[in-house]
Amino acid sequence: MIKIVLVGGGSASGKTHVINEVCKLLGEENILHFSIDDYYKELTNMPFEERAKQNYDHPKAFDWKLMREHIKALKNGQGIDKPIYDFTIHNRSSKTEYIEPKKVIIVEGIMALVDKEVRSYGDLKVFIKASNERRLVRRIERDTKERGRSYDSVIKQYFETVQPMFEEIIGPSQYYADLIINNDGIQNNSINVLSMIIKDYLDN
Repeated sequence: MIKIVLVGGGSASGKTHVINEVCKLLGEENILHFSIDDYYKELTNMPFEERAKQNYDHPKAFDWKLMREHIKALKNGQGIDKPIYDFTIHNRSSKTEYIEPKKVIIVEGIMALVDKEVRSYGDLKVFIKASNERRLVRRIERDTKERGRSYDSVIKQYFETVQPMFEEIIGPSQYYADLIINNDGIQNNSINVLSMIIKDYLDN
């Protein structure tokens, strides 16, 4: 039986880091890492300047219908043509990626625990926590180096949409979590605990 692990948390809380560490411990051959980021809405008909102004931390920014259909299909053992999102153009790429399910599917993203139907597919719900200050520092480093953003644009977006949406929507979703992981640079055994749970899924 295919198991789905939902991993939510604020932007730059370190969700991908935690998942990568789990995959290192358990091996990637039986784990599929599935990012909700690829399900931002397609905005080709909107000029780049307007796309850059959109609130990408609000649920309305996502194509929930397609996301739900794809998660359900994967849980049922079916392959999908997953969209690919390009952060440098604030839009979905014209390309797709065909992926097939594995024994464990880790669905990761800021909205992983927000939607009721998506939560219903999760066998385990995880929330990654980090302080606002640490998330801001990580966001600046990631977006300037990996996504070609200017320092000023990152700061502006963080305080105008990222942090307000975290406080209103994403942060409260932690109350649906079965496991909360502190990823604030503090040494703890949370990743090992998560790995043991997923290992149990793989073994059984």
